[in-house]
Parts: sequence; C-alpha cells; structure tokens
Amino acid sequence: MFSKRLISSIVLVILAFVVILPGSYLLGATLFIISCIAFKELLNVFIEDAEQKQKQSVTWIGTIGIGIYYFMMMFQVEPTWLLFAIVMTFLALMSAYVLTFPKLKGTEVVSAFFSFFYAPVLLSFIYMTRNMKFGIYIVWMIFISSWICDTCAYLSGMLLGKHKLAPILSPKKSIEGAIGGVLGSALVGAIFGYFVEPVIGYSGIWMMFPVIGACGAVVSQIGDLAASAIKRNYNIKDYGRIIPGHGGIMDRFDSVIFAAPMIYFLAELFMKQAG
Repeated sequence: MFSKRLISSIVLVILAFVVILPGSYLLGATLFIISCIAFKELLNVFIEDAEQKQKQSVTWIGTIGIGIYYFMMMFQVEPTWLLFAIVMTFLALMSAYVLTFPKLKGTEVVSAFFSFFYAPVLLSFIYMTRNMKFGIYIVWMIFISSWICDTCAYLSGMLLGKHKLAPILSPKKSIEGAIGGVLGSALVGAIFGYFVEPVIGYSGIWMMFPVIGACGAVVSQIGDLAASAIKRNYNIKDYGRIIPGHGGIMDRFDSVIFAAPMIYFLAELFMKQAG
C-alpha cells in the first residue's frame, strides 16, 4: 500500500508537469499561491509569540509585497522594477515598525522581510527559468538537482553511508549520501541533456546539464539543511500540514528554493556562451 508521502510526491510531480509545461500565468499564479503559504509558514515560526494585531500587519504587508512582485514578474517588467518591489516591501515593513513602535519589535520586522525573500523571491526563479530561452527544458534541472538529488542521496546514504554530514543538525544524512546525490543529479542531468541537445540545436550544449545538475544539487542540500536548522532552532517538527506525509510547503520545497536561482544563473551563463 502506498504511503501518504509517496502518493503526495506523485501528485506533486503531476502538478509540476501540469503548471510548468504551459507556463505563463498558470505557473506564475501557482508560484504566487505557494509563496504566500510558505511566507505564512515562516512567519508562524519566527513571530509566533507576537501580538495578533502586529502579526497581521506584517503578514498583510508581506503578502501584498509578494503580489506586487509576482504581478510585475508575470508581466515581464525590467529587473529593476522587481528590485523596486523588494525594496518597497522592506520600506513598508520599516514604516509599520516606526508607526507602531514599540508594539512591533525589530526582530519581527527582520523576520518578516527574511520570510518574504526566502521563499517568495527565490521561488520566482522557477518562473524566470521557465521564461528564458529554451526554459521549457532547462526548468526541469531545478527539480532534477533537488528532488532527484534527494532520492539519490537517500539511496546512497542507506547503502554506503558511514560518515555523518551534519551529525547535530541531521543525524541521518551522510557524506556518502551527499556525494551520491550530487553524482546522481549530474548523471540524470547528462542523460536529460543528451536528449534535449537535438531540440535546442547547439552542439555540445548537453555538457552544461551535468554541471548545472551537480552545482544545483550541492546548493539544494544546503537548502534542505538550512530549513532543518530553522526547525531545530524553533523546536518544531514540520512547517505545516498542507502536504500529507511531507508537512508544509517549506518542508517539501526547501531544496527547490535554493536550487532555483542557482540553475537560473548558471543556465544564463552557459546559454550566453553557447549563443
């Protein structure tokens, strides 16, 4: 009988295909919803003890900031305007801090902006990657270097794991597992690139895929451990319960959040050199 975790993973993969293949507004709207949930999950961790009224104020400011940022991104404005949305969200949070002083604490404002940037802004690179030239193919490297890495790391660690990677933070993770995850992502990336190269039409471009996969895998594992570190700091098991068997959005997308910008920038670099 399939476990809840496996069933949820299959559903997530199917949903990824459904929203990423067409891209455009469907992908942008989906990422916006996911980002808002992740933002709220992080706020619930960082400012759980804040007064409800003050917590609502930073939640609304952050959510509106996410909305403006994604609206601008989906309508393909200049990158300067995306930076403008980020800065304005920061200024709005600081304004709330000043106008409600001393009810709203500085740590709560910092946590709100961190939560806004951590998941919503970094997840937006999935959309940006999908929207770049040949992005319909390159965007899958984000998931190869995170979800495939996670699977390969688990299998490698289970079979070969002897040396702890981060014994205090994550006792079950091993150095052998981490290496297996990187190599697995690089291998799957190479295979993926081999079949994609004829479509892209650049001879030798397939070689960029294992490099991107390996680099993305390293960063995705840092993202996984970073999310775990926050949970340990605040003594929680999961960020939420929205995904059966996994927990919250932050529990399932922790590695994707870190991998997305890495894949985007590496792909931009490689594609410029190839073109």
